[in-house]
Amino acid sequence: MASKVFSAVVVGLDCELVEVEADNSPHGQLGIFIVGLPDKAVDESKSRVRSAVKNSELEFPRGNVTINLAPADIRKAGTYYDLPIALACLIQSDQIDISSIASDCVFVGELSLEGKLRPVNGVLSIALMCRKKNIKNLFVPMANAREAKLVSDINVYGVENLLQLVNHFRKENEMLPFEPLEEYGDEFEYFPLDMSHIRGQEQAKRALEIAAAGSHNLLMSGPPGSGKTMLAKALPSILPKMTMVESLEVTKIYSSAGLLSRDQPLMSTRPFRSPHHTASGISLVGGGAWPKPGEVSLAHRGLLFLDEFLEFPKMVLENLRQPLEDGIISVSRASGTIKFPAKFMLAAAMNPCPCGFLNDPGRECSCLQTQIIKYQRKASGPLLDRIDIHLEVPRVELDKLEGENFSESSLTIRERVQNARNIQSERFKAERIIDNSEMSSEQVKKYCQMNEGAKTLLNQAAVKLRLSARAYFRVLKLARTIADLAESEIIMPDHLAESLQYRPKIE
Repeated sequence: MASKVFSAVVVGLDCELVEVEADNSPHGQLGIFIVGLPDKAVDESKSRVRSAVKNSELEFPRGNVTINLAPADIRKAGTYYDLPIALACLIQSDQIDISSIASDCVFVGELSLEGKLRPVNGVLSIALMCRKKNIKNLFVPMANAREAKLVSDINVYGVENLLQLVNHFRKENEMLPFEPLEEYGDEFEYFPLDMSHIRGQEQAKRALEIAAAGSHNLLMSGPPGSGKTMLAKALPSILPKMTMVESLEVTKIYSSAGLLSRDQPLMSTRPFRSPHHTASGISLVGGGAWPKPGEVSLAHRGLLFLDEFLEFPKMVLENLRQPLEDGIISVSRASGTIKFPAKFMLAAAMNPCPCGFLNDPGRECSCLQTQIIKYQRKASGPLLDRIDIHLEVPRVELDKLEGENFSESSLTIRERVQNARNIQSERFKAERIIDNSEMSSEQVKKYCQMNEGAKTLLNQAAVKLRLSARAYFRVLKLARTIADLAESEIIMPDHLAESLQYRPKIE
């Protein structure tokens, strides 16, 4: 009779239950045969499992051993199945018996040749699946135990080696569920750049404060050396703290991508991603033969900074359209479609022309008009329409660089940003959104109430600036954030006027 234990397969950020079945026969060709659509890493597990069982002073089943990973129509990848395959083989040879609890246990882990367990990726997704399916016991490598314990209502067992787990089921030395010694999410936040380090650029700092308060997209344009990159790198220091829901969303992505720190299993600092302009479209939005999250998903609930914005290939930039609008990226392959979350805040910096000195009073532009037009057309109108704040960052005057004028610290600005986010959290507690930038058109009508003066100003601006429907609603979302910073329930004309000044100038 075949033996069976349960494991899991991670598909994108989601997870499915996998049945690991083992059957052996004294007849036929000797060896281990794995079926159920395994990849190369899974197929190689038969060598690791055989050595791990032998070196753990246990006996491997004799004869022909067949391992089935069901359901067979889902591709199995990675080293998750070493541990469950070893257990299924030991059950088949009557060395352990877990039939009474097998349906309430999930096992994942990579085995070394000496029987020790090595960590695997995506454990948080597996733990969430266990809770959803009411599976009470999850057995993972000890290095993954803290990550799995982020999910409540399940028993997490951190396993050091195969023999320890076998002794547990033999009731010779039973393990206790893992309990962390310290609380999660208290890591020290370190930001190398503070807003007080930046001289001048007060208008730009105000724009960054608004962007951070409502998670609005931002595009800075200005000559080389004006401080665009420095401003963007200081932006994380004023972003609000992540909620536990946001932290779990981000942690799940980094766990599946294999980028989660074993020392700090919970991502409590908003991610900051800054890919080089030579990045490919797949690296930006995700994909590959076995799709993995790209930069837009790794920046989920955080900041994606694209320096030298117009140096990115045009087709790469066009890939940003869907995630900027929907907050999700769909990666389609022949085997199916996988969706990754991508609710990020975009901050981009660009020069206005190839030489960088267009409209700079301190230096004359050397570019031809045709060069300028070709350069600026790398960013399409539909893409620019999805950016809420268009900001010109001028050259900083010498007297401001040498001066000793007081500049607000990031801590002071962050307090105002956090207060605005708290207002939004209270406003949207009955909705499935977190901040102003996520509002739909119906939610804009509901929450962006204006007085008569603001309504008149918006109607005039919509005609004069030829605002598209998307731009119209984005202006209102931005005005709502400005009103939140001012702790105003109603959008006033000055809030709307400030929002309108961040629309791109019509040539």
